[in-house]
Amino acid sequence: MIEKIITLENIPLLEFLGIENKNINELSLAFPKSKIISRGNEILVKGETPDLLQITEVLNSLQEHFHQFGKITEENVKAYIAQEKPEGVADEADGVILYGTKGAPIKPKTVNQQKLVQSVKENDLVFALGPAGTGKTFISVALAVRALKNKVVKKIIITRPAVEAGENLGFLPGDLKEKIDPYLRPIYDALNDMVPFEKLKYYMEREIVEIAPLAYMRGRTLNNAFILLDEAQNTTPMQMKMFLTRMGPESKMIVTGDTSQVDLPKNQNSGLKEAVRILNKVKGIGFVELSARDVVRHKLVRDIIEAYGTNE
Repeated sequence: MIEKIITLENIPLLEFLGIENKNINELSLAFPKSKIISRGNEILVKGETPDLLQITEVLNSLQEHFHQFGKITEENVKAYIAQEKPEGVADEADGVILYGTKGAPIKPKTVNQQKLVQSVKENDLVFALGPAGTGKTFISVALAVRALKNKVVKKIIITRPAVEAGENLGFLPGDLKEKIDPYLRPIYDALNDMVPFEKLKYYMEREIVEIAPLAYMRGRTLNNAFILLDEAQNTTPMQMKMFLTRMGPESKMIVTGDTSQVDLPKNQNSGLKEAVRILNKVKGIGFVELSARDVVRHKLVRDIIEAYGTNE
């Protein structure tokens, strides 16, 4: 074991440790192989290097939190612990991307889903094309969460175009983000399956996980991030070009869409279709096509997709 001393700067020890030492006990429970001892205005930490680094980060974050808000609660401690501990990350050797909030393994269930995982590993930009229910969005979100937990990226950005699918956004209350949040429900559902509620809340409050309409991406450079554009068939060519050129250093980007379900006006071309045509020979960009065979919803969904396909 190695030791490290953390000195509290202008923080009353009782307020930092919590009533009956509940705050520091919460930290000790999260790292059972280490020892955390308070001495005056100092906290002595004994443990192996990985735990020591994580505990130090948590303690430093708690100090910053106290100086900003004037208090520390058990929930604050849990949130900072959750940020630092990479629990639920799977070993790639067994095909599992990560383990969900209920402990269930999340992994590709079809050959093409596995191709998507491999393509994302090999390329920084990947287009995943296919009908609803093929798992392209769910697998993409899982890969993004794994990258964040493994500290490969610093944030996740998930976006989609604000295009109405037979409904009028203008009559919904709120600003653009509030209007489109219901359309992002599948993204929230996927994240809730993969990230504990309190941790996801913390991530979103700190914008470590950002879910926003495509219009919010304009003018930004997205560095050190895992970026997912969902429902990309409903982008215009200009929107698609704008989005793709947001990509910054140390970032990965997945574009998902179903070219058979374009909700744009009839006189408007799909940015997804145009991007596939223009970029299909560019090295470093992956293209994965999923089909009705990859549908992982109710068995009837596959038959429905195939039936519609034969009548187009």
